[in-house]
Amino acid sequence: MPHYRVVLADDHALFRGGVRRILEEMEGVTVVGEAADGLALLELLKTVTPDLVLLDISMPALRGLEAIREIKKLCPQTQILMLTMHKEPAYLSQALAAGAAGYLLKQEADPELVQAVQRLRVGRSYLSPQIGEIVPDLLRRRQEPGGEAKEVLTHREKEVLKLLAEGKTSKEIAEMLYISLRTVQNHRANLMRKLHIRRTADLVKYALQQGFL
Repeated sequence: MPHYRVVLADDHALFRGGVRRILEEMEGVTVVGEAADGLALLELLKTVTPDLVLLDISMPALRGLEAIREIKKLCPQTQILMLTMHKEPAYLSQALAAGAAGYLLKQEADPELVQAVQRLRVGRSYLSPQIGEIVPDLLRRRQEPGGEAKEVLTHREKEVLKLLAEGKTSKEIAEMLYISLRTVQNHRANLMRKLHIRRTADLVKYALQQGFL
């Protein structure tokens, strides 16, 4: 079997070092690069095409969930294993929907990482053992309109969404929350991206439907 080329993307150098040691003990596995943030990862993928990217969700510059789609554009055949502390169903659902082949909780990385990589290496998927506990909740959320996206919104984004639903302008929201107009506009853009909504009117409609008032 040819060498299985892996790239690590995590903003904690100590954690990357521990993962690298585990991987380098595996027969036929080679770590071909590391990145401390999402943008650095994308730059790295312009020069190397790995078989697998181990990707954290919470990274600077470009979050892991957004990075998945960019990785797939650059390297369509590359598999992605999320390595994260987030156990919430919304994160799992979005990661799998974006194209991740596996989801491993960091607290289980030591005993489970080898098995996860082995499964992905032969074309199978992998879910952390603890994830099995939340799959029923995930399925339930999928049946609720907007349930997954609502959980992923930050506290500030929810505040902005609520005020939009109340008919406040971006300028009024900025004054009420003591933030800049540009920050409000950024929150609106993030809301539309996360909720897959293109028009402000639909954003307000969503807020009303989901009970943000």
